[in-house]
Amino acid sequence: MAGPETPKLMVDVVIPEGDGVVLIRRGNDPFEGQWALPGGFVEIGETVEEAAVRETEEETGLTVQIEKLIGVYSDPDRDPRGHNVSVAFLARGANGQMNAATDAAEVQVLDPSTVDLAFDHERIIAAAME
Repeated sequence: MAGPETPKLMVDVVIPEGDGVVLIRRGNDPFEGQWALPGGFVEIGETVEEAAVRETEEETGLTVQIEKLIGVYSDPDRDPRGHNVSVAFLARGANGQMNAATDAAEVQVLDPSTVDLAFDHERIIAAAME
């Protein structure tokens, strides 16, 4: 018997680099073509921290260490695909070659105030930088 429908669980990762943060240009809807934090859905059997490391590597080619929790973002309207709750992390120690992969069209270190960010990622980055 199926239980009640619940929000889907996601992760977003803020990786400061120099004067900016690592951002991906989204290759798919929603917000196709807009810049966003690396992240995505948590898979069954993994922790949110494992999902954050995996999604970062899949989308950017970078291996990171999770440093701390930024916060949990649960506004039912934050994602046009439905009620998706994101656990946001600050990560450092990026190793590897930056390389856009999976659903990222491009990956760059950018000053987040200079680009149009998808979802509520502006809020997440602001909280991370406090």
